[in-house]
Amino acid sequence: MLAKPATAWVILLASAVLEAVWATALGQSDGLTRPLPTLVFAVTAALSLQGLGMAVKTIPLGTAYAVWVGIGAALTVGWAMATGVEPFSLLKVLFIAGIVGCAAGLKMLPAGRSSTGAESPHL
Repeated sequence: MLAKPATAWVILLASAVLEAVWATALGQSDGLTRPLPTLVFAVTAALSLQGLGMAVKTIPLGTAYAVWVGIGAALTVGWAMATGVEPFSLLKVLFIAGIVGCAAGLKMLPAGRSSTGAESPHL
C-alpha cells in the first residue's frame, strides 16, 4: 500500500537526516575499524535506505533521490562545519542553501505520474 504523499515526504526527510548521520559516522569510523561509529554507520545506512525505498513507492524516484541526496549532503557539510571538522565558509553556506532550495523546489512540483504509475519524463 502506498503511503499518503505527506507521510512519504516525512519518511524521505527522516531518511535524509539518517543519511547525514551515517555519512558522519562513516567518516569517524576510521575505515570501519572503530566499532561504535561502524555500528552507527551500518544501522543508520540500513534505516536510511529503507526509508528511501518506502518513499519512492509514492514519490517519483528521480525527485526522491535528488531530495534525499541533497538534504543529506547539506546536513553532512553543515554538521562538519558546525563541529569544526571542516572550516566554515560563507560560500559553503550559500551553496548549501542552494542545494536545500533546489530540493524544496522539487517537492513543490507536481508528482507527474502517468496512469501506469511510471515516472513522467517531464518535471
